Amino acid sequence: MTEPTVPESAWSKSSYSSGEGGECVEVADAAGTIHIRDSKIRSGPVLTVTPDAWAGFVGLAADQTV
Repeated sequence: MTEPTVPESAWSKSSYSSGEGGECVEVADAAGTIHIRDSKIRSGPVLTVTPDAWAGFVGLAADQTV
């Protein structure tokens, strides 16, 4: 399987990111799929999921209490 080609302008980082490094992901919505990557290793692997799978993940994460 080949890595998807996603323009840099399509990637966004969480508003919860402090900008001080740490553990952050970037997400891009391109061609009807959601792409997720490590913000510290931009040239690293990209996880690609369907919009429904991403919405399910975000919904579950939002329901978790810290």
